[in-house]
Amino acid sequence: MRNFLSLSDAGPDGVAAMLADALDRKAARAGWPKGKPDADAPLAGHTLAMVFEKNSTRTRVSFDMAIRQLGGNSVILDAGTTQLGRGETVADTARVLSGYCDAIMLRTDDHEKLEEMARHATIPVINGLTDNSHPCQIMADLLTLMEAGKPLPGLKVAWLGDGNNVLASIMEAAGLMQFDVVAACPQGFMPPESDVALGKGRARIVGTAKEAVEGADVIVTDTWISMGQDHAETKLAAMWPYQVDAALMATAKPDAKFLHCLPAHRGEEVTAEVIDGPQSLIWPEAENRLHAQKSVLRWCFGQIG
Repeated sequence: MRNFLSLSDAGPDGVAAMLADALDRKAARAGWPKGKPDADAPLAGHTLAMVFEKNSTRTRVSFDMAIRQLGGNSVILDAGTTQLGRGETVADTARVLSGYCDAIMLRTDDHEKLEEMARHATIPVINGLTDNSHPCQIMADLLTLMEAGKPLPGLKVAWLGDGNNVLASIMEAAGLMQFDVVAACPQGFMPPESDVALGKGRARIVGTAKEAVEGADVIVTDTWISMGQDHAETKLAAMWPYQVDAALMATAKPDAKFLHCLPAHRGEEVTAEVIDGPQSLIWPEAENRLHAQKSVLRWCFGQIG
């Protein structure tokens, strides 16, 4: 049994195997209806429990469709309508779901809840997002870059804005897959040193947006104000110098690509000109949550890697 709590759980070989599998499986079903199962239906008879303590569009729909395309089915649970919302422990929930389902995907705030779920479940547990990390998003990002003809080793990825959970997983990916991350974050919103260390020497923090983006192959940003965050006005004031606009994109390589995990706030972290422009890959990036997570599921069941 394998858990996917972080990219490091799979390691570089596992990540590479999942990306190769995702590329192959996506190509094999080109033009098919979205609800049609893959030809081999490798997870037929399997059920994925999806537990949401935070709102979701992409994670909810992409995981639901992923298990369906693999031949299985899902049960969707919201904390507010389950006993988790009335004080049942994560450990007890893990034990119960292990008796009903074949895998658990948890999207939550506190990373400790994810780790507690994994400690007490007897089935694979997948990180659908925590405040610490977002590995499934980064699997989709890596897949999108490969499809765009950008081999991962040696890439320069520029991050602009908040030193958050998505940046943590990007830096972790850099250390595993041998590309570089240069992040520009304002004072007070920089990532902890423990997150930078995940990059194994391939991640660093700089002071200005221009320094991060200069000569970059990829520019990435995220919403400045995440769900449930306070002090929005203070944070917004600190973030404005890190907005991604056309002038900033022009300092990157001419063929640089733009990524954003969505939802986006046009006119805040990125201008509409960039997010809707020719260098943006946000729509294939969003779709690739589905394809990458199919391979994550297969990896958890020992079918690849």
